Amino acid sequence: MSRPSQGLAVAVGLRASFPPPSSSAQAASPLLQLPVELLSVILPRLDTRDLARLAATCLLLWRGAPTPPPLARDIGPVETELRRRAEARFLDVGSSLPAGATSWVACLLKRDRRDAQMRQAPLAAGSTRSIFVDKEGRLLTCGIDFVGNRIMGHAEDPDADLYAPRVIGPPTPVRSMQDRRIVSVATSALHCLALGAEGEVYSWGRGDFGSLVPSRIESLSRVERIAAGSNWKSAAVDEDGRLFTWGKASLFEEEDSDAEQEEFDSPSGLGYELDVETEYQTSPKRVDALLQDRVVGVAFGYGFTLAVTDAGVVFSFGSCREGGLGRGSLEIEVLPRKIEALAQTGQRFVNVAAGHRHALALTEGGEVYGWGHGEANGHGCEERTPQRVAALIGQRVKVVGTGSSSSYAVTEKGKLFTWGVLACGHGYVLDRGVRRTQATPKREEALVGARIAAVAMGIWHTLAADEDGVVWAVGKRQVLGIGGPNPEDEEGGPVRTPIPIPTLRVRVLLSP
Repeated sequence: MSRPSQGLAVAVGLRASFPPPSSSAQAASPLLQLPVELLSVILPRLDTRDLARLAATCLLLWRGAPTPPPLARDIGPVETELRRRAEARFLDVGSSLPAGATSWVACLLKRDRRDAQMRQAPLAAGSTRSIFVDKEGRLLTCGIDFVGNRIMGHAEDPDADLYAPRVIGPPTPVRSMQDRRIVSVATSALHCLALGAEGEVYSWGRGDFGSLVPSRIESLSRVERIAAGSNWKSAAVDEDGRLFTWGKASLFEEEDSDAEQEEFDSPSGLGYELDVETEYQTSPKRVDALLQDRVVGVAFGYGFTLAVTDAGVVFSFGSCREGGLGRGSLEIEVLPRKIEALAQTGQRFVNVAAGHRHALALTEGGEVYGWGHGEANGHGCEERTPQRVAALIGQRVKVVGTGSSSSYAVTEKGKLFTWGVLACGHGYVLDRGVRRTQATPKREEALVGARIAAVAMGIWHTLAADEDGVVWAVGKRQVLGIGGPNPEDEEGGPVRTPIPIPTLRVRVLLSP
């Protein structure tokens, strides 16, 4: 049963305990027959879209509750619940409506939806795998596991040839996680993370550094956000806004990176000092330099890290080989430091993303700033300090993200824009194995009829979920879970025009 159906069932069940209202207007909604005390039990169980629908049912739900100080007006149960959620997450609501807003309910619904959307990702794309969270909260994976790189999360068949690639498809539930409810996933080239509904974190990955099947990280609890990056880097942000990181302490190129393999003594962006002889930070460690800030988002680039706080400030730390720190120089920053160029815009930032050598930041008003190396920054040239992406001016963007050398933006109307080095399978690519560079954001015309809610970019494929939970996919067939059992079998070539992955519906957070 869906959440709105559950909420309505509770309301109808309680309805018999109270006399019918004399007002025909109130009779139109079973929930209006309940005392505010009972509404306060029902409303927290609804997600943002359910609350929006409830508020639209009757204007009486917008007002009528006691006035909480310091407000000098009456507010309704829906606004009361939205304010409670914001307070619980330490979100700064403010004392006056933002410019252009006409309703606190609408404004708070938008804020709650955006915060939830930043926290939860129903799909992730690795180099040769795809990971999903379906509508029931199940963890599913598909793709290709190679020798020494079994990171799909499925237990190994005892009779299988451990030295042969293994193809998993279609998207298959991870058996060891069948009794867990998952809300978010993340992956790098070599490891994966999953966030449970109760705030627990599971990890799995390459056999020489971690479990081959998901295992819970016992030291983490009440987590709201997760991130995975190169060098086995991982991050978790708990409900108090504390940032934890772990992974490889030095910087190196991963095996399936496009660049030549190199070794450096520079820090890999964990956010704290480590002993020079420490190769790995094997357990989550708190980033104490950000203890005075409440972190609400984190992203890993190659050797550098971005973090955004609830105050809308963006910090960066780690190596700065291609200007990824956004400071205009290539100096290394071991500890987090504010990106002054973004602070000087006077904007409040709500989302960050980082690729191999580029980065993006999104403002509360839907403006996108990009910097770093290559066309994936949105400018068509290298920018060592953040600059607004001109091609997206006029588009109210609600979320940004990156692949290794590519980027995307999704607008409030569900339009998908992509740019950068777009791998085989994108709409811009005509021939198998050919990569093409799209220097500035361009709308994915093949998805014009779909309202996109979530996106994930891998090296050889892209996934885009619409508001119905349908996953549209382009790229290598085996990685998408729609190819044959042979890793080399690409009958018909890669998928170049987005097609839905059969029978799969992911859990998406909808716009109110």
